[in-house]
Amino acid sequence: MRKVAGLAVFMALMMLVPVQAGGDVSYQQTDENEDPRQPTKENKTLYMYWDDSNTKAWTHFNNSDENSLEEYYEEKENGEIKIDLQFRMDPFLDKRLIMDADGLFRGSFSINVQGDWTNDNDGNTACGQNDCDELNITLMAGPNVIGKHHETGLVAGDNQVVFNFPIEEDTIIDWDGSDYNPVVKVEMKLRGNRQSSNVIFVSGEPASFSMKMGELSYIEFPIDDASWEQAIQDGADLYGGSSTEDTPGFSLVVASAAIAMAVFVNARREDE
Repeated sequence: MRKVAGLAVFMALMMLVPVQAGGDVSYQQTDENEDPRQPTKENKTLYMYWDDSNTKAWTHFNNSDENSLEEYYEEKENGEIKIDLQFRMDPFLDKRLIMDADGLFRGSFSINVQGDWTNDNDGNTACGQNDCDELNITLMAGPNVIGKHHETGLVAGDNQVVFNFPIEEDTIIDWDGSDYNPVVKVEMKLRGNRQSSNVIFVSGEPASFSMKMGELSYIEFPIDDASWEQAIQDGADLYGGSSTEDTPGFSLVVASAAIAMAVFVNARREDE
C-alpha cells in the first residue's frame, strides 16, 4: 500500500510541473485562409482605393486592388468642389491589433489641386472669407479619432502630402477587430472662377482635385509585433490581468492532483 501512496504523490507532483509547449506560439493562419487585405506581421500598411462606377471609397492592407481606379478626380470650371471621401476598410478588420505606444502612424498621399482653396477674402480669387476649406486628413478606429492632419502647404499642381500621427497618452492602442475598423477621411473645399465673356476673353481659372490610389496614398501603422501572439488574438488582458485560473488545463491539473492526494490519504489510513 505504501507503493500505491508513493505513486500517487509522484503523479500529483508531475501534474503540477509546468509544461512548455514547443514551437512558435505566435498567431498563424494557413495559406488557404489568409486574406491579403488583412494586416500581417510583415505588412502593416493601409492603402486607399476608389471606384467611380459605384462612387465607393475603401481601404485595406493589400497594395493592389483590381476593382480600383488609379485616381479619384473631380473638376469644375466655375463654382465649388466639395471633397468628402471616407475610405473604410473593406473587408472589416478581423484581427486584434496592438499599437506600439512609442510609435507613429506615417502617411503619404499623392494629391493634385487647381483653383483656389484659401479663405483670404481676396477679390481676385474664387474663395471669399469662408467659402473654402484647406485639406484635412483624419484617421479613425471605428468612431474614435486617432489623428487629424490640416495641410497648409498645398501648391497648384502635384503635391506629396506627408503627415504623422503620434501615439498620445489618450490614443487608443488596442484595436479589437471590427469595432475598431479603420476609416480614413479626406476633406477639402475649393472653388473655380473661370468665366468667358466671349470667344476670345477668358478670365479666372477652373478648380480640380485628384488623388492617386494604391501605393501612392497610404498610411503605415505602428503595429506591435506582440499583436501576432496567439494569447493576444485570443483576448488576453493587455495590461497583465491574467491569472492562473486562465491557464489552459489549470482546472484539470487541480482536479487530478486532488484525486491523487485522496488516494494517498486513503492509503495511509489503511496502513494505520
